[in-house]
Amino acid sequence: MRSTMQHGPLLVSGILRHGQHVFGDSLCITATPGGGYRQATFTEVGGRAEQLAKALRRLGVGDSDRVASFMWNDQEHLEAYLAVPSMGAVLHTLNIRLFPEQLVYVVNHAEDAVVIVDASVAPLFARVRAQCPTVRHVVVVGEGDTSGLGHTLAYEELVGAEEPGYDWPELDETSAAAMCYTSGTTGDPKGVVYSHRSTYLHSFAGMAANTVGASQHDRVLVVVPMFHANAWGMPYTAFLAGTDLVMPERFLQAEPLARMFAEQRPTLSLGVPTIWNDLLRYSDSHDVDLSSVRMLTGGGSAVPRALIEAYQQRFGVALVQGWGMTETSPVCAVGWPPRGASAEEEMDWRAKAGRVVAGVELRVVAENGTVLPNDGQSVGELEVRGPWITGSYYRDPSTDRFHDGWLRTGDVGTLDAKGYMTISDRTKDVIKSGGEWISSVELENEVMAHPQVFEAAVVGVPDPRWQERPLVVVVPGEPRPEPKELVEFLNGRVARWWLPERWAFVDELPKTSVGKFDKKALRAKLSEGDLDVVEVEPPARDG
Repeated sequence: MRSTMQHGPLLVSGILRHGQHVFGDSLCITATPGGGYRQATFTEVGGRAEQLAKALRRLGVGDSDRVASFMWNDQEHLEAYLAVPSMGAVLHTLNIRLFPEQLVYVVNHAEDAVVIVDASVAPLFARVRAQCPTVRHVVVVGEGDTSGLGHTLAYEELVGAEEPGYDWPELDETSAAAMCYTSGTTGDPKGVVYSHRSTYLHSFAGMAANTVGASQHDRVLVVVPMFHANAWGMPYTAFLAGTDLVMPERFLQAEPLARMFAEQRPTLSLGVPTIWNDLLRYSDSHDVDLSSVRMLTGGGSAVPRALIEAYQQRFGVALVQGWGMTETSPVCAVGWPPRGASAEEEMDWRAKAGRVVAGVELRVVAENGTVLPNDGQSVGELEVRGPWITGSYYRDPSTDRFHDGWLRTGDVGTLDAKGYMTISDRTKDVIKSGGEWISSVELENEVMAHPQVFEAAVVGVPDPRWQERPLVVVVPGEPRPEPKELVEFLNGRVARWWLPERWAFVDELPKTSVGKFDKKALRAKLSEGDLDVVEVEPPARDG
């Protein structure tokens, strides 16, 4: 028996039309140099997206052609988000923080035909332009140095030459809408291709109260880059929900962000923990007004419990942890406490990686492939599946990341009966000491709970007795704590045999292009003798 329901494909053009016509007075506000702003209504953004699609079609962009963006979070990037998939082409968001050789690889692997570039980062793309033979046109947004790019087209002239109005095609909802590449800390970056259907469903998930709950009553400051997993889907969710968008462009430092919070009064904001850590440190000596904010979301890497507690205590703001990957669109889990949790228990729940969202399934799998119980104790690799989870990589035949229709995340952790996940480590970063696991993530969080520690990263180093032991690399605050003081602080907070003997202090930790601690770079610094390692004697280890 079949249903009597109408069948209509779930398309990005549907998101565009809904925001354009139902929430036409919602705003996209973009920060400008000098501390100003420019803005456009969703009706105006939708009209300009129609003009952009016409212009790209006139340039010869056809169905499934890749149109890349090399841009900050701004209005023009939103127009590309909407126009390119809706016309049947594929948006490829390029990470502006990639090393040149990685950038060349992803442009050529995706076979990008057009690249839209913000003028402020045009010199970065100019370094690789000659090595990208598939790129037929470079379109530049704004004014700036375009030397080295060859012939370019001005975005405003290109769009301005067209009239609004576009007959969006009726596409197959499973066809490609957009693509992102993984950050590629090991090996070449891998391409993930999102469908119209997966994007639409993921956008609905962002409107759910158990996730971000974005609505027409919200205004969201989108700090997470639009080149990083589609800015966690927020541009599409906001356009569908009528949520005002505040785009910070290149102004991602604590001072301009604090000004945006005070002047634009967002109710929501999304960013990686390093951003929220910087803003918190800035608030030590400056006024930071977060009184409009009902929720901050942290993701991309583990959010330290001490950071969550600090935002609650200093600002009365819920910093809520989310978990996902480029491969998962990305939202899979959000760390709201369960119903009935007491005030004392609430922080314990919020410190977890999150609770699985509707539409996604998670499981924990042992090294031998056995599925483990959801008891909050059994540790294994987390695997995930669902309608916005990738089932393969683009033009990549390798299958080692997939298991019986599930995506192997590479994250090690537990899952409990309520659907809450705890991440212990990445499979490549877990420290095996004396036959037992030490979670580098948990140890980092405990070290960062010390008031004189700004950031801390933990890597495993060889040990003649225990096989591996943790090395803690610290960015200290003032006054700088001594290693022995930090060991004493950890004693009682972690198992005694976790207490590190090896410590190093640095001015800054290396980070990946999406803000995670770059442990590969840390290991390289260690092997090259660039870390001054201090050894201390911790309390006697049992056994």
